[in-house]
Amino acid sequence: MLTIYKTTEQGLEQLETMANGAWVKAVDPTPEEIQQLIGWGIDADYINYSLDLDEMPRMERDEDYTFILIRIPHSQPDSDIPYTTIPLGILIKGNIIVTICRYEKEMFRVLANGKYRLLKTGKRYRFALYIFLETATRYLAHLREINRTTEAIEDQLQKSTRNRELMELLKYQKSLTYFATALRSNEVMMERVQRTQIFNYYEEDQDLLEDVLTENQQAIQMTSINTEILSSMMDAFASIISNNLNAIMKILAAITIIMSLPTIVSSFYGMNVDLPFQAHPSAFWITVGLSAALIGIAALIFSRRDWF
Repeated sequence: MLTIYKTTEQGLEQLETMANGAWVKAVDPTPEEIQQLIGWGIDADYINYSLDLDEMPRMERDEDYTFILIRIPHSQPDSDIPYTTIPLGILIKGNIIVTICRYEKEMFRVLANGKYRLLKTGKRYRFALYIFLETATRYLAHLREINRTTEAIEDQLQKSTRNRELMELLKYQKSLTYFATALRSNEVMMERVQRTQIFNYYEEDQDLLEDVLTENQQAIQMTSINTEILSSMMDAFASIISNNLNAIMKILAAITIIMSLPTIVSSFYGMNVDLPFQAHPSAFWITVGLSAALIGIAALIFSRRDWF
């Protein structure tokens, strides 16, 4: 789907046709839309790079264009990996800026809804910086969501004897690995952008780029901390699950031993030999009492030794 926006005196407006100073948002474009982009002078290779889910961040620049590819966070709750990353291509060519992505993302709606007051489609490089900033902000938001989810799983793990909760933590550990790889790659790309000085024409752009690098570095550090905490948590709770299971097995073994004592007594009195009290009128109750006494003694011993 192709959508064209342009900043006017009334704000950001959606257009029907291409115009100077416009932002073209391409989301999972059809073959016909790809041909339309090519007709506007967009290289087909850059379109393919942006739609390739395995493409890594980089920057290419020539006299006629600047192409930047970053990886942005992507939420997929029904998947084995709740959070991953996908590429977003940003092409600045002439007086237009084009963004190309496989999925429609919330960050596009945020940019279009006027979150950033100084965002103007005509200022193409500043627009790209706002995309970088929103990307870092999205990473931080998803990292906070991962924190909340893992804390909830942690409460369940303390009494767990199953692996289901550990497998849940493993899914989020995979997500953090994807985040860490993408954030480091984005940082390398942004540092290259900073060295090329293409965003140094205006002081506001320089300050904004510094803010972007700071936010990205914060996301990297937060991802690293969360990864270490999650890894330690998984190791600790693997031991807790094992201890919980051992405690259950200990209780079951104690109950089995205690319940076997009446069986031993009744087995003796089931033999066809002379036995004490066999002629006594209360022989049955004597047998029951003896069994109960043995059960009580065994239970007392197990209790004092903390075997229950």
